[in-house]
Amino acid sequence: MAVSHEDAQQDAAAEPVDLAGRGSGLNARVIWLAVAGAVGGFLFGFDSSVVNGAVDAIEQQFDLSAGLTGLAVASALLGCAAGAELAGRLADRFGRIPVMVIGAVLFLVSAIGSGYAFAVWDLIVWRLVGGLGIGIASVVAPAYIAEISPRRARGRLASLQQLAIVFGIFAALLSDAIFANVAGGASEPFWFGLEAWRWMFLAGAVPAVVYGVIALLLPESPRYLMKVGKEDDARRVLGQIQPTEVDRAVREIRTSMEADAEAAKSKGALRGPVLGLKGIVWIGILLSVFQQFVGINVIFYYSTTLWKAVGFDESDSLTISVITSVTNIVVTFIAIALVDRVGRRPLLLIGSAGMTVSLATMAVAFANSVEVDGAVSLPGAWGPVALVAANLFVVFFGFSWGPLVWVLLGEIFPNRIRGRALGLAAAAQWIANFIVTVTFPLLSDVSLLFTYGLYAAFAALSFVFVFWKVPETNGMSLEESETLFPPKGSARRPSPAAGSAR
Repeated sequence: MAVSHEDAQQDAAAEPVDLAGRGSGLNARVIWLAVAGAVGGFLFGFDSSVVNGAVDAIEQQFDLSAGLTGLAVASALLGCAAGAELAGRLADRFGRIPVMVIGAVLFLVSAIGSGYAFAVWDLIVWRLVGGLGIGIASVVAPAYIAEISPRRARGRLASLQQLAIVFGIFAALLSDAIFANVAGGASEPFWFGLEAWRWMFLAGAVPAVVYGVIALLLPESPRYLMKVGKEDDARRVLGQIQPTEVDRAVREIRTSMEADAEAAKSKGALRGPVLGLKGIVWIGILLSVFQQFVGINVIFYYSTTLWKAVGFDESDSLTISVITSVTNIVVTFIAIALVDRVGRRPLLLIGSAGMTVSLATMAVAFANSVEVDGAVSLPGAWGPVALVAANLFVVFFGFSWGPLVWVLLGEIFPNRIRGRALGLAAAAQWIANFIVTVTFPLLSDVSLLFTYGLYAAFAALSFVFVFWKVPETNGMSLEESETLFPPKGSARRPSPAAGSAR
């Protein structure tokens, strides 16, 4: 019989967790596995941001229109959606480790292909290949980390995925700045006569190789091993990561798998009564969509326009973006420190409220903009106000919706559908990202007041969504989390923690 949620809460209260493992049974082996698994997030952040420093050079190199330039930038996001959907199926069929290796190979191929691209269609193809790798990493890394983490530290360890992503963003922007500055411009020749922008892409080959090697050294997820009948191997892995709770962990996994097998006889994997999907799948999809619809990637993809509007020269925009990425890293550490102490829901609610206010402030600031020589400019104090509001937006997102969506996606889905459901939710996230990325130029041409007001509205809606539909999962095992979302008509009663999910 699975341990009750009340017992889990008592255990969690009696044994506070820190990443050093004091009083929690959390050992260096667990931390190493979580960090290693999160390297996929580093590639995720690096590949999605490395194009920023190369955009202008690519546009000049291939003489592109604005529309084709946007497609070249956003094409990777379409690959991300496809990779995320594909990764879930592959991970459930072949295991987490082989899929990690596939992702590393795709990253490597994309880095080399993009660096040697000879035409825009060629570059778009390689960006799509890289997107497939990003999509795979966005699914496999959080699933793997969640499945090897002890319950009382799972939130912190799962947050390492987002920490790796923001470090990847920082590394990409920093390397872009270094290559451009050393070469004298992104379009200027650098090593071996190749332009600096090509080396920006080629640099991604290094972390891709590192990720592939690390993946080959990792043990398979114990939940996947149990699923394919390798219980002895699962016990061996569990003995390395939580030696005092092996029997309980095996019992909980087996119980959940038996319940899943029984449910599968009458229902499809993801199919359900809510618009064709299970309610929990929609929870994951909406978490992903709200994470993107608040407009966070506008700050990273189109920051040049914003910083120029508040008085900075174009040459300084990349440096400012690096500084913003450092801010993102700092607040992610805050999330790691708080997620298992404060819980998921409070941080998400605070983040939603803060984003709403900061985005609304940006909207008001741009409502007072004027046009100078055909460009947007913010007069008087409105420039600094917009700059501060933009960075506060990054802060509120960085300690809440940035890392915690990945934490929740790794722990709210039942074991039987975790890979596929996480893949679908991640695919929805990339599609939402694509929509925001390609629509921002059009919306900003209409009205920046309307654009940032729209993002503020989605931030406010995200608060309502979390308040009414997202339960607290802190301190629960992955198997116990399933009781928060009982099937419609089920005789099971939800845990008291699920009250807010109604």
